[in-house]
Amino acid sequence: MAIATINFSVPKEVKEAFQEAFAGENKSAIIAQLMKDAVEERRRLHRRAQAIDALLDLRQRQPRVTTAAITRARRQGRP
Repeated sequence: MAIATINFSVPKEVKEAFQEAFAGENKSAIIAQLMKDAVEERRRLHRRAQAIDALLDLRQRQPRVTTAAITRARRQGRP
């Protein structure tokens, strides 16, 4: 696995909270895992948006059904 260095700034309070929360731990490994998690979450959100768009598109292509037709179908299925 290739190693890369990233430099970015965060508010001082965030840095201090991070240092306190993860004292004594490998902070580079923690940051790498948080970044992996963030990437996967973004991918999940993208896939979810694509699925929703596909469902909405499918719905637009379905024939319209009136309220009366739905009511008739419900009544026909009941004893």
